[in-house]
Order: sequence, then structure tokens, then C-alpha cells
Amino acid sequence: MAEKQLSNSADVIVIGAGIVGAMCTYFSIKAGLRTLVIDRSTVASGTTGAGEGNIMVSDKSPGPELELALISRDLWFEVGNDVGDSFELVAKGGIAIARHDPSSLFNFAQSQREAGVDCRVIDRSELYEREPFINRTIEHAVYYPQDGQCQPMLAAANILRHARSAGAQLIPHSDVLTIARDKSSTSSLLRVKTTTGDYVAPHVINASGTWAGEIAERAGSSLPIMPRKGFILVTAPLPPKIFHKVYDSDYVDNVASSDADLQTSTVVEGTKSGTILIGASRQRVGYNKNIDVSVIKKLAKQATSLYPFLSETQLLRVYNGFRPYSPDHLPVIGEDFNVPGLYHCAGHEGAGIGLSAASGKLIAQLITGSAPLVDPTPFSPHRFQMSVATK
Repeated sequence: MAEKQLSNSADVIVIGAGIVGAMCTYFSIKAGLRTLVIDRSTVASGTTGAGEGNIMVSDKSPGPELELALISRDLWFEVGNDVGDSFELVAKGGIAIARHDPSSLFNFAQSQREAGVDCRVIDRSELYEREPFINRTIEHAVYYPQDGQCQPMLAAANILRHARSAGAQLIPHSDVLTIARDKSSTSSLLRVKTTTGDYVAPHVINASGTWAGEIAERAGSSLPIMPRKGFILVTAPLPPKIFHKVYDSDYVDNVASSDADLQTSTVVEGTKSGTILIGASRQRVGYNKNIDVSVIKKLAKQATSLYPFLSETQLLRVYNGFRPYSPDHLPVIGEDFNVPGLYHCAGHEGAGIGLSAASGKLIAQLITGSAPLVDPTPFSPHRFQMSVATK
């Protein structure tokens, strides 16, 4: 059978084949839009490939991001049912712990309950029943049954494969050079000039993660997205010993922090394959990929204080990646304020996997003019227009 010939035109061009780009593609196809995906490398080769696969509501404060996260969590399982059980999607639940005074943790959980999160304080007995290998000096915890996890590389690959079976096109190893109004047409087409050729569409979605600011510049606009480095430690496969995503409550503060210096907090979870993932660190150091042994030692020490058996567990590998960070910690979802037809879906930082489903659906709704699943105003790129204009 002859291979299907690629078209250089579409209704939507998605830049970026990570999980956010995959979801944008999936929901664009669902909306009946001819969709073409471009990536400078391959599927899930950036932030998605360095992620843990978190689908979390437990780390979000009441507000627009939490509202998006709650919807996205349910959408993930709808997508999973549609695509098939091909990326280790599981509603494992999360447990946040306090080592000392639990009042801050409990107050935070109460505010989340009032915002629609399913969570409750659990006593020592239930904590040890749910996590029998946890350090027995830990007594205070909140259980979040809605938290989930997936294997992010498999998720991006299989969601894009599903979208391609419905007509989407994928062009890997294609670096975007410029995005400009198509002068050869009287319509409102945008021409995306790349290293593999030119492609045109009335709508372009910038889902390029940490590179979203650079893509915006290549379109003649601007977007304040920066990389924030993080490490993950991976153990050798073990029989099941950690059954939820378990983390210190200071993890929430670190997620919301704008500090450029190194921050670490204990985050530990098992996977279907038997490996255990250990995090989390955050640091703004540009695109420096160097392995910092002191960070690895600190994460390992924190993890063993939570699960003592880890001190005897073999470390399989260590890797790092870059989270796309926006100044106000909210993702950027919506049409650019300088370039009509250019939409951004980026800046999700460490929540990109969890928020990707709702973000992709929201972008498709904005493009088609459908009723949006949430108020898009808090996520609009227009909130940065003033700061960009005064530079």
C-alpha cells in the first residue's frame, strides 16, 4: 500500500509533539479540524520525556488552575477509554504528609474541599494501612483519591497515534524558522516556514513547552516562558511497596514559589513497571543539563527519611528536564495579542501532563468558537501584553 502523501496545509498546525501538543491534536481532530503536528525532534523528546506522569489536583490551590485540573483529571480517563489502556493510566491517589505541625496541611485541604476536591484527613492507622512501608514517625496525612499517574512518553505517543489514525499528520525533525501572514493568499492563513518546508493554516498552536517564548518571537510576538530544571531519580524494579504518590506538604509551597534558587521537597511514588520515582527539585539555571551530585544526594536522603527501605534499594538512573515556567505560575492558553490566528498552550510548569487534557480541549474550543469548559480569561496571553509592551 502506498504511503499517504503529506499535505502542506491544514486547519490547525500544532507546534510541539509532547503531551500538550498531543492533546491539542487529539481535541482538534475531535472538533473536525484537519491537523498537522510539527516537532523540532521527535514525539515526547522534551519536557514530556523527562516527566513523572503526574495527574494531580492535590497540589493546586483554589483558583483557575485547580478548576482546570479537576476537569482535566476526568478528561484524562475519557481519553484513556477512547485511546485504550496503552500508557499505564491509573487513579492511584495521593497522600500529603506533615512531619510536624499539620495545621497548614489541614487548612489547605479544607480550602480545597470547599473548591470541589475530594480529600480527607486520615489517621495513623489508615496511613500505615495504605502505606505499610512508610516511616512510622509520620502521623499526619491527607488522602487525595483523585490523583493519578500515567507513563507520559507512552501517553503522548499513543494519543498522537490515535489522532493520526483519524487523519492528523506528524512531521518530526522540523524546526520552525518563522511564522508570518501568508502573502500569497487573500485569506487569513499563517505560513509556518520550517527546515523541512512551508506549511499553511488559519490557526497555529504553539505547544512547544520551554521553547514557547522562542516560537512566539519567531512569529513576531513575545511570551515570558522560562525553563525550570528538575531532577528525577529512578530505582531498580521492586515488588509493590509504595501505593500512592506520597509527598511532604512543603512540595505545594515549592511548586508555587518564584525563587530561582534550588528547592527540594520529598516526592515518592511507584510505577506499574515496579520502579520507584523520587523527586522533586526546582531550580532556574537556564538550559544547563549538568548533573549536580549534591542535588541527587539531597533527594535520596529526603526519600529514605520517608521510606527507610529505599536506603537499601539500587538506583537505576538519574535524569533531569526543564519545566516551562510562567511568571504567575498559570499556563498560557489562548490567542496571541500580536498575531491573530496564533494560539499558545504552554507554561504549565510541572503540571503540564495533568493539565494537558483540559488545555487541549480548551484551545480547540477557542479556535472553533465553542463554549469553553472554563473561563479562559485567567490563562489568556493578553495578561502579559502590558509587561511586554513596556519593555
